[in-house]
Amino acid sequence: MKMHNKINKSTLSDIFISYQSTIRGFISLIVKPDEIDDIVQETFVRCYEANLKQEIKYARSYMLKTAKNLALNHNAKWDNKFNDSIEDFVEPPVELSSANFEDDYESKERFLFFCRATDQLSGSIRKCFILKKVYGLSQKEIAQYLQLSESTVEKHVARGLLKSVQYMERMNYNVGRSSTGAEK
Repeated sequence: MKMHNKINKSTLSDIFISYQSTIRGFISLIVKPDEIDDIVQETFVRCYEANLKQEIKYARSYMLKTAKNLALNHNAKWDNKFNDSIEDFVEPPVELSSANFEDDYESKERFLFFCRATDQLSGSIRKCFILKKVYGLSQKEIAQYLQLSESTVEKHVARGLLKSVQYMERMNYNVGRSSTGAEK
């Protein structure tokens, strides 16, 4: 029987769930409190994606380093956002109409995948995940609104994120196979 070098996906999520309070405490030294949740969740996504591509021998260290880099990058982007002069805004910073039909189509297709991914989540996980990711509520606000503990909300959002990523991976794989007709 051949052993896989990559950490099992469920093991990676278990490590993340048990270690996220440490990650949270560490990055709280770098970013503002209301930015911590997003960076912690982005840490999970990055680690999950990295584990699909390469072996992660020391998952906790990798997660901590990823969180640190994300937090530092977040602060760097925030600092640069306010260093622009007024002359830089003669032209709108974003093109208001898309010049590329394919980009619009791909964006709508990704959004559709996201919607389908959230549809397959169970009730309370779906509610927590959508309130966090779509409406941008804090975990505390969600906990109060749904009358759950903040810990439960945090776990539901993490599970929703994991299940949505897994669903979207399956859909991209199936779409890719059916469109080419080729076998791997």
